[in-house]
Amino acid sequence: MPVEVVHSLPESLYGADGVRALDRFVIDERGVPGFVLMQRAAAATFRQLVRCWPGRRSVVVLCGAGNNGGDGYLVAATAQRHGFQVRCIAVADPTNLSGDAAQAAAQAAKDGVTIESWPQAPGTLQQPLCPDDGVIVDALLGTGVGGAPRAPFDAAIARINDSGLPVLAVDVPSGLDATTGAASGAAVRADLTVSFIGLKLGLFTGRGPDLEGRVLFDDLGVTEALAAAPVTAIAHRSDWAALSGLLPRRRAAAHKGEFGRLLILAGERGFGGAGLLAAEAASRSGAGLVTLATRPEHISATLARCPSVMVRGVTHGSELAPLLAQADAVLCGPGIGQGPWGQQLLQQALAFAGPLVLDADALNMLASRVPVRNERHVLTPHPGEAARLLGVKASEVEADRLAAVVALQQRFGGVVLLKGAGTLIAGDEGVPAVIAGSNPGMATGGMGDVLSGILAALLAQGLTPQLAVRMAAAVHLEAANQASERLGYMGLLPMDVVNELPGVWRAQEWVQRSRHDQLD
Repeated sequence: MPVEVVHSLPESLYGADGVRALDRFVIDERGVPGFVLMQRAAAATFRQLVRCWPGRRSVVVLCGAGNNGGDGYLVAATAQRHGFQVRCIAVADPTNLSGDAAQAAAQAAKDGVTIESWPQAPGTLQQPLCPDDGVIVDALLGTGVGGAPRAPFDAAIARINDSGLPVLAVDVPSGLDATTGAASGAAVRADLTVSFIGLKLGLFTGRGPDLEGRVLFDDLGVTEALAAAPVTAIAHRSDWAALSGLLPRRRAAAHKGEFGRLLILAGERGFGGAGLLAAEAASRSGAGLVTLATRPEHISATLARCPSVMVRGVTHGSELAPLLAQADAVLCGPGIGQGPWGQQLLQQALAFAGPLVLDADALNMLASRVPVRNERHVLTPHPGEAARLLGVKASEVEADRLAAVVALQQRFGGVVLLKGAGTLIAGDEGVPAVIAGSNPGMATGGMGDVLSGILAALLAQGLTPQLAVRMAAAVHLEAANQASERLGYMGLLPMDVVNELPGVWRAQEWVQRSRHDQLD
């Protein structure tokens, strides 16, 4: 299911090392004992378990080694004290625990929790982990995973996923890399993840949206202490709720010339739909004038579908000069192919002196050129295109999406948007951004053309590249989510998202109008 993100979550995102550094700072510099933090984490976890599944009175807690396992032992102890039927399974030998985790296991035993060892006999593995009315708590690995989980953790994760019961993950679903969002082996599919101290980037990109379910955060009462911690976030979380208030207000006496002239270069023979999607998305996103330069064969279909768009038939790149001279922003790439015609369009676009969005085939052709940094360019690759631009495999991009988007920005300059669940954005301004959320209905051809059209329209209206990219990615996802509420995921089409855009924009315009009306 798509990740549900609570809008009150912090913006700062950290890697596993950063969160451990925050933890150490609170303990060493602010004098909060580690066991106290563990007790607070267990209480927060149990509180959310009861709130989310109020009718369930059975819980099975699977505990690993380290502090994540310690959290689990204290969750089991808390549930025991509240009259729950508790089963606590030690997947790592508790006699090997040390420090706070060992104290937590001892506390659980003191509170009457029976700690079972992970079953080794094949027959016992077939027994249910938990009654049908129970909840499973994953406290196996947390942020400590590095690579694919090894035995017996892989088998324990498989049992959790096969149980068919609600799953609450403590801090991070086991098997998910808290820093990169990768999951190279078995990984827990949680319904709820309760995260502590600092939010982890891996929850919001890569496999994170697949695995975490709903994300809740508890600062364990140390937010003020963390304000002085010398630990830098590796990314910032953003979404439409946070960005929509930055939408520029329109003057009552505005005219179309104030909202930019956008030129879209798209649509080789047989791929005219790509240009149409981008052009209509741009028109639905406030661009004052939209011109589509495409193959002459597509003119009639474009005018029939979208008469508000100006269409120019282009047979050679040299015909673009007068159109480029009038443009405030240019989008190049959707469906232009990689043949001579597409090469000509790209060559002309690269000479444009204003904001230029490069997408789709433009990126594939750019990959074969010597990299040249250009701060006016915006690149919008999916993982396959990103891999070609970096000269690596797509699996390497997905293994560390943050590293990939930063490498692309360092190589090509400007702003880079790496598509996928948990879209990542890197520019020269501050740390990268991640657009929180995901929608499986967007996994279909043409969605990227819609995104690039929205983005180019915002650039034409004068938004800075960094803001335009973040706002475009966020409104694209929001429109898709709203369309999915009516249509579901499997049947969602790019035009459904385009058609939803006016309503999404209007909701924010209404807020602006309401504030204005309050002054009367």
